[in-house]
Amino acid sequence: MKTKELELYLNDLLQVSRFKDYCPNGLQVQGRPEVAHIVTGVTASLALIDAAIEAGADAILVHHGYFWKNEDACIVGQKHARLKRLLGADINLLAYHLPLDSHPELGNNAQLGLQLGITPTGRFSDDQLGWTGTLPQPMPLSAFAAHVGGVLEREPLVIGDADQMIRTVGWCTGGAQGYFAAAVDAGVDLYMSGEVSEPTTHLARESGVAYLAAGHHATERYGIRAVGEHLAQRFGLRHTFIDIPNPV
Repeated sequence: MKTKELELYLNDLLQVSRFKDYCPNGLQVQGRPEVAHIVTGVTASLALIDAAIEAGADAILVHHGYFWKNEDACIVGQKHARLKRLLGADINLLAYHLPLDSHPELGNNAQLGLQLGITPTGRFSDDQLGWTGTLPQPMPLSAFAAHVGGVLEREPLVIGDADQMIRTVGWCTGGAQGYFAAAVDAGVDLYMSGEVSEPTTHLARESGVAYLAAGHHATERYGIRAVGEHLAQRFGLRHTFIDIPNPV
Protein backbone atom coordinates (compact mmCIF):
# COMPACT_ATOMS: atom_id res chain seq x y z
CA MET A 1 0.00 0.00 0.00
CA LYS A 2 1.35 3.43 -0.90
CA THR A 3 2.16 5.62 2.09
CA LYS A 4 0.07 8.49 0.75
CA GLU A 5 -2.95 6.22 0.31
CA LEU A 6 -2.53 5.00 3.88
CA GLU A 7 -2.41 8.54 5.24
CA LEU A 8 -5.46 9.66 3.25
CA TYR A 9 -7.42 6.62 4.41
CA LEU A 10 -6.55 7.21 8.07
CA ASN A 11 -7.29 10.93 7.82
CA ASP A 12 -10.74 10.11 6.51
CA LEU A 13 -11.37 7.20 8.91
CA LEU A 14 -10.48 9.30 11.97
CA GLN A 15 -12.08 12.49 10.61
CA VAL A 16 -8.98 14.60 11.20
CA SER A 17 -10.54 17.77 9.74
CA ARG A 18 -13.02 17.92 12.66
CA PHE A 19 -10.34 18.62 15.25
CA LYS A 20 -8.30 21.60 16.33
CA ASP A 21 -5.48 19.71 18.00
CA TYR A 22 -2.26 20.36 19.91
CA CYS A 23 -0.16 18.70 17.22
CA PRO A 24 -0.35 17.78 13.53
CA ASN A 25 -2.34 14.64 12.78
CA GLY A 26 -1.33 12.37 9.92
CA LEU A 27 2.08 11.77 8.37
CA GLN A 28 4.59 13.53 10.64
CA VAL A 29 7.83 12.06 9.27
CA GLN A 30 8.07 10.82 5.70
CA GLY A 31 9.77 7.52 4.97
CA ARG A 32 9.62 4.91 2.22
CA PRO A 33 6.83 5.32 -0.36
CA GLU A 34 5.13 1.94 0.22
CA VAL A 35 4.00 0.20 3.39
CA ALA A 36 3.59 -3.52 3.97
CA HIS A 37 4.33 -3.78 7.70
CA ILE A 38 2.97 -1.35 10.32
CA VAL A 39 4.10 -1.19 13.92
CA THR A 40 1.67 0.47 16.34
CA GLY A 41 2.42 1.82 19.80
CA VAL A 42 1.26 4.52 22.18
CA THR A 43 4.20 6.94 21.95
CA ALA A 44 6.92 7.49 19.35
CA SER A 45 9.74 7.07 21.84
CA LEU A 46 13.25 6.04 20.85
CA ALA A 47 12.55 2.60 22.31
CA LEU A 48 9.52 2.13 20.05
CA ILE A 49 11.48 3.34 17.01
CA ASP A 50 14.30 0.88 17.72
CA ALA A 51 11.79 -1.96 18.21
CA ALA A 52 10.08 -1.06 14.93
CA ILE A 53 13.39 -1.05 13.09
CA GLU A 54 14.23 -4.45 14.53
CA ALA A 55 10.79 -5.73 13.47
CA GLY A 56 11.34 -4.52 9.91
CA ALA A 57 8.48 -2.00 9.89
CA ASP A 58 7.78 0.35 7.01
CA ALA A 59 5.64 2.67 9.14
CA ILE A 60 5.02 3.44 12.80
CA LEU A 61 1.52 4.49 13.83
CA VAL A 62 1.15 6.15 17.25
CA HIS A 63 -1.16 8.21 19.45
CA HIS A 64 1.60 10.47 20.81
CA GLY A 65 3.79 11.75 18.02
CA TYR A 66 5.88 14.91 17.67
CA PHE A 67 5.69 18.69 17.09
CA TRP A 68 3.44 19.63 20.01
CA LYS A 69 2.08 23.15 20.37
CA ASN A 70 4.43 25.55 22.17
CA GLU A 71 7.35 23.11 22.27
CA ASP A 72 10.83 24.21 21.17
CA ALA A 73 11.01 23.83 17.39
CA CYS A 74 14.77 23.22 17.36
CA ILE A 75 15.84 19.71 16.32
CA VAL A 76 18.22 19.06 19.21
CA GLY A 77 18.65 16.58 22.05
CA GLN A 78 16.18 13.71 22.16
CA LYS A 79 14.12 15.16 19.31
CA HIS A 80 17.24 15.01 17.14
CA ALA A 81 17.99 11.44 18.26
CA ARG A 82 14.49 10.23 17.45
CA LEU A 83 14.25 11.94 14.07
CA LYS A 84 17.76 10.85 13.10
CA ARG A 85 16.85 7.23 13.85
CA LEU A 86 13.57 7.47 11.90
CA LEU A 87 15.07 9.19 8.88
CA GLY A 88 18.09 6.89 8.85
CA ALA A 89 15.80 3.86 8.73
CA ASP A 90 13.48 5.46 6.14
CA ILE A 91 10.42 4.63 8.29
CA ASN A 92 7.20 6.65 8.10
CA LEU A 93 5.73 8.06 11.31
CA LEU A 94 1.98 8.67 11.44
CA ALA A 95 0.35 10.08 14.57
CA TYR A 96 -3.27 10.70 15.57
CA HIS A 97 -4.07 12.41 18.85
CA LEU A 98 -7.60 13.73 19.51
CA PRO A 99 -9.04 12.00 16.42
CA LEU A 100 -7.99 8.67 17.90
CA ASP A 101 -9.49 9.52 21.30
CA SER A 102 -12.82 10.33 19.70
CA HIS A 103 -13.48 7.58 17.15
CA PRO A 104 -16.75 5.80 18.08
CA GLU A 105 -15.45 2.27 17.46
CA LEU A 106 -11.66 2.22 17.17
CA GLY A 107 -10.86 5.14 19.48
CA ASN A 108 -9.19 5.06 22.87
CA ASN A 109 -12.39 5.77 24.79
CA ALA A 110 -14.45 3.27 22.82
CA GLN A 111 -11.84 0.55 23.19
CA LEU A 112 -11.27 1.17 26.91
CA GLY A 113 -15.00 0.89 27.53
CA LEU A 114 -15.05 -2.35 25.55
CA GLN A 115 -12.14 -3.79 27.53
CA LEU A 116 -13.83 -2.95 30.83
CA GLY A 117 -17.31 -4.13 29.87
CA ILE A 118 -18.91 -0.67 30.11
CA THR A 119 -21.97 -0.09 27.91
CA PRO A 120 -21.72 3.43 26.38
CA THR A 121 -24.75 5.68 26.86
CA GLY A 122 -23.55 9.06 25.56
CA ARG A 123 -20.99 11.86 25.62
CA PHE A 124 -20.82 14.56 28.27
CA SER A 125 -18.17 17.16 27.33
CA ASP A 126 -18.58 20.09 24.94
CA ASP A 127 -15.98 18.59 22.59
CA GLN A 128 -17.64 15.15 22.81
CA LEU A 129 -14.45 13.51 24.09
CA GLY A 130 -15.92 12.52 27.46
CA TRP A 131 -18.00 9.32 27.48
CA THR A 132 -20.68 8.00 29.82
CA GLY A 133 -21.79 4.42 30.31
CA THR A 134 -23.21 1.82 32.66
CA LEU A 135 -21.82 -1.32 34.26
CA PRO A 136 -23.64 -4.66 33.80
CA GLN A 137 -24.58 -4.47 37.46
CA PRO A 138 -23.78 -2.15 40.38
CA MET A 139 -20.61 -2.98 42.30
CA PRO A 140 -18.64 -1.43 45.14
CA LEU A 141 -15.92 1.05 44.18
CA SER A 142 -13.29 -1.33 45.54
CA ALA A 143 -14.51 -4.12 43.24
CA PHE A 144 -14.60 -1.91 40.17
CA ALA A 145 -11.10 -0.60 40.91
CA ALA A 146 -9.84 -4.18 41.23
CA HIS A 147 -11.51 -5.04 37.92
CA VAL A 148 -9.83 -2.08 36.19
CA GLY A 149 -6.47 -2.98 37.69
CA GLY A 150 -6.79 -6.56 36.52
CA VAL A 151 -7.69 -5.62 32.95
CA LEU A 152 -5.07 -2.88 32.59
CA GLU A 153 -2.41 -4.75 34.60
CA ARG A 154 -1.80 -1.59 36.62
CA GLU A 155 -3.21 -0.72 40.04
CA PRO A 156 -5.26 2.49 39.73
CA LEU A 157 -5.27 5.38 42.18
CA VAL A 158 -8.73 5.52 43.77
CA ILE A 159 -10.40 8.47 45.48
CA GLY A 160 -13.71 7.69 47.16
CA ASP A 161 -15.44 5.42 49.64
CA ALA A 162 -14.47 1.80 48.97
CA ASP A 163 -18.02 0.66 49.73
CA GLN A 164 -19.69 3.24 47.46
CA MET A 165 -21.84 1.53 44.82
CA ILE A 166 -20.94 2.25 41.20
CA ARG A 167 -23.33 1.82 38.28
CA THR A 168 -22.79 4.84 36.00
CA VAL A 169 -19.32 5.75 34.79
CA GLY A 170 -17.83 8.71 32.96
CA TRP A 171 -14.43 8.34 31.35
CA CYS A 172 -11.85 9.91 29.08
CA THR A 173 -8.44 8.34 28.56
CA GLY A 174 -5.05 9.96 29.03
CA GLY A 175 -4.53 13.31 30.75
CA ALA A 176 -8.22 14.17 30.97
CA GLN A 177 -8.61 14.95 34.67
CA GLY A 178 -9.82 18.38 33.58
CA TYR A 179 -13.10 16.80 32.48
CA PHE A 180 -13.95 15.71 36.03
CA ALA A 181 -16.22 18.68 36.82
CA ALA A 182 -18.22 18.10 33.63
CA ALA A 183 -18.55 14.42 34.55
CA VAL A 184 -19.86 15.40 37.99
CA ASP A 185 -22.45 17.63 36.29
CA ALA A 186 -23.43 14.67 34.09
CA GLY A 187 -24.49 12.77 37.20
CA VAL A 188 -22.19 9.74 37.04
CA ASP A 189 -21.17 7.71 40.09
CA LEU A 190 -17.51 7.57 39.07
CA TYR A 191 -15.18 9.32 36.66
CA MET A 192 -12.11 7.56 35.28
CA SER A 193 -9.13 8.99 33.43
CA GLY A 194 -5.45 8.31 33.05
CA GLU A 195 -4.04 10.98 35.35
CA VAL A 196 -4.90 12.98 38.45
CA SER A 197 -4.19 16.52 39.70
CA GLU A 198 -4.08 18.06 43.18
CA PRO A 199 -7.61 19.59 43.01
CA THR A 200 -9.10 16.26 41.95
CA THR A 201 -9.14 14.87 45.49
CA HIS A 202 -11.14 17.79 46.84
CA LEU A 203 -13.71 17.69 44.03
CA ALA A 204 -14.20 13.96 44.52
CA ARG A 205 -14.68 14.28 48.26
CA GLU A 206 -16.99 17.28 48.02
CA SER A 207 -19.12 16.02 45.13
CA GLY A 208 -19.41 12.41 46.26
CA VAL A 209 -18.36 11.25 42.77
CA ALA A 210 -15.52 8.73 42.95
CA TYR A 211 -12.38 9.26 40.87
CA LEU A 212 -10.14 6.61 39.38
CA ALA A 213 -6.76 7.40 37.78
CA ALA A 214 -5.84 4.30 35.81
CA GLY A 215 -2.68 5.50 34.03
CA HIS A 216 -2.17 7.66 30.95
CA HIS A 217 -0.33 4.98 29.03
CA ALA A 218 -2.45 2.10 30.33
CA THR A 219 -5.75 3.68 29.27
CA GLU A 220 -4.47 4.54 25.78
CA ARG A 221 -3.01 1.23 24.62
CA TYR A 222 -6.14 -0.09 22.97
CA GLY A 223 -7.15 2.45 20.35
CA ILE A 224 -3.94 2.46 18.36
CA ARG A 225 -3.83 -1.35 18.43
CA ALA A 226 -7.43 -1.50 17.18
CA VAL A 227 -6.58 0.80 14.27
CA GLY A 228 -3.61 -1.37 13.36
CA GLU A 229 -5.77 -4.50 13.42
CA HIS A 230 -8.35 -2.72 11.26
CA LEU A 231 -5.71 -1.84 8.66
CA ALA A 232 -4.41 -5.39 8.63
CA GLN A 233 -7.87 -6.82 8.01
CA ARG A 234 -8.90 -4.26 5.40
CA PHE A 235 -5.70 -4.02 3.36
CA GLY A 236 -3.83 -7.21 4.17
CA LEU A 237 -0.98 -5.31 5.82
CA ARG A 238 1.20 -6.95 8.43
CA HIS A 239 0.59 -5.41 11.85
CA THR A 240 2.64 -5.62 15.05
CA PHE A 241 1.59 -3.88 18.26
CA ILE A 242 4.58 -3.09 20.49
CA ASP A 243 3.88 -1.99 24.04
CA ILE A 244 6.76 -0.06 25.59
CA PRO A 245 6.15 -0.23 29.37
CA ASN A 246 5.31 3.11 31.02
CA PRO A 247 4.14 3.35 34.65
CA VAL A 248 2.61 6.82 34.20
